Amino acid sequence: MFTLIKVKDYEAMSDEAFKVMKGVVADPKCVLGLATGSSPIGLYQRMIADHKENGTSYAEVTTFNLDEYVGLPKSHPESYYSFMHRNLFEGLDIREENIHIPEDGEDHDAKCREYDEAMQEYRVDLQVLGIGSNGHIGFNEPGTPFDSKTHIVTLKESTRKDNARFFEDDINKVPTHAITMGIDTIMHAKKVIIVASGANKADAIYAMMKGPVTEECPASILQKHPDVVVVVDEAAAAKL
Repeated sequence: MFTLIKVKDYEAMSDEAFKVMKGVVADPKCVLGLATGSSPIGLYQRMIADHKENGTSYAEVTTFNLDEYVGLPKSHPESYYSFMHRNLFEGLDIREENIHIPEDGEDHDAKCREYDEAMQEYRVDLQVLGIGSNGHIGFNEPGTPFDSKTHIVTLKESTRKDNARFFEDDINKVPTHAITMGIDTIMHAKKVIIVASGANKADAIYAMMKGPVTEECPASILQKHPDVVVVVDEAAAAKL
């Protein structure tokens, strides 16, 4: 079931997303599913400000990130390990051992199994999601089975083009593969929040909420989730 919140712009989107997050982190031992990309950065900035100004603690919070590039070392500035520490974790009192980010490795299947096994000990209270212009969630590209677990994915050219802005606008520098939490795993979260802004997300938001439930739009499976909050600005909501 979708709860739609339409706002004017990115800043208002981030404000509304933080209101949802604030209610969840009132539980000091909550489990958060986190996303990367530009969409949630405003939310993360508000989480850091709340921690510093109001003392909201993340010392007992556990986090699981959606995905990571294959072939980028942790130290690379555009690895999602670096992104999350730079944009969120360094500003909180969260414990490093409570942070979980998928890892690349020589044995991809083993790394995928390890991540799923770690998640089986928890249930995510709030899963933060962006949405790709092609409807992907995490790095679950069109055609990904809805029953998928953590897996290695070949990134679509459209996704690599979208992400080239983080790699000096050079698609050749964008990794071709990623390790991603599966759709089935995402759907097990108690609550999901989607944040989206910009006209380039309007088709995907429409397909997610109004289109058929199809693996060609991975986000459309969220029509079957009991609690999804969709926070979008006017441009992303233009086709609803």
